Amino acid sequence: MNRPGRRVLAASLAALLALALWAGPDRLRGLSFVLRAAGMQGAAAEALARWRTVPFDVSDLRVPTRHGPVRARLYRPLEGRVERTVVLTSGVHADGIDEPRLVKLAGDLATGGQAVLTPEPPDLLRYEITPRLPDIIEDAAAWAASQKDLAPDGKVDLFGISFSGGLSVVASGRPALKGKVAATLSFGGHGDLSRVLAFLCTGVLPDGSKLAPHDYGVVVILLNVADRLVPPEQVEPLRTGIRTFLRASHLTLTDKALAEQTFARARTLQAEMPEPASTLMKHVNTRNVAALGPLLLPFVKAFAADPALSPERSPPPSTPVYLLHGEGDTVIPAMEASLLAKALRPHTEVHALATPLISHAEVDRQAGVGDVWRLVGFWSGLLDE
Repeated sequence: MNRPGRRVLAASLAALLALALWAGPDRLRGLSFVLRAAGMQGAAAEALARWRTVPFDVSDLRVPTRHGPVRARLYRPLEGRVERTVVLTSGVHADGIDEPRLVKLAGDLATGGQAVLTPEPPDLLRYEITPRLPDIIEDAAAWAASQKDLAPDGKVDLFGISFSGGLSVVASGRPALKGKVAATLSFGGHGDLSRVLAFLCTGVLPDGSKLAPHDYGVVVILLNVADRLVPPEQVEPLRTGIRTFLRASHLTLTDKALAEQTFARARTLQAEMPEPASTLMKHVNTRNVAALGPLLLPFVKAFAADPALSPERSPPPSTPVYLLHGEGDTVIPAMEASLLAKALRPHTEVHALATPLISHAEVDRQAGVGDVWRLVGFWSGLLDE
């Protein structure tokens, strides 16, 4: 969370604490988690963030799936018996289970007493969105639910971030997980993949309003449909250039000097490419969404045609679904949460919250006490499932 956001939250802390004490210990649990996730500082905030927390251990392992074993990481509380394990899947990111924000979220959950398993579907590392992803999420959840020390009641929670949020909803509705999922969280996720991709290409939302899309999502589309736009011999060089650019974009959060070097490498790769790959890579390097969008739009429906990529076109879960979204999200618009909630409500219990406290699957915005309290209530309900 940025400094202005921390100041607002700090100013609201006394009011939030009073409300939490009035509402009971369940809200205190949610408040404690939100404070940990926000990285609040100060004696009062830190004391609340540590409320009923425990140390945890971290270990790496391999989880069996139908597509082969995948790397995973287990965060296990060291005190008390594990009552529930969260299967937490990252967004589209080359760092996978090492991505710092994912590591922090897993740690924030584990220190609150929940075991957390973070599987690493290989396609996510390559920025590829494929039907293998919900398969791997499903299989990782089934494996965790079968481990008595991780799931004493045979159930797990499924949490997914960004595109993995929607795919976690897909997985939780599959017959193999019937009776094995207690609740599902889609954090900044999608309802219909083709609808999101069309928005990224046009900036037009389903209701006809407009919102400038983030170039990150457009570039990910290009990577996935590169084989439809350039000759076969240019596909992998173009994808290498795109992955270099995306890597540089991630590095801006942690190492600006290395990020600039990596952006420079992406420009060098562009200069080495023949046409038409060179022009496409130039659009990537210059973040030219206006040029890329019309080129990509004709391929969106075919790319997203598999129902396994969209929860609105897959069998719905029968257990509670929680949809958390940033109001101003420009990668996956907040309207996706409301449309998915509408599609799911005839079949299951749905809790949806769009909040100004979140950008895209990350708590980092400034808001007032009411917004914070609603976020606390959302997490309190989810953590209590």
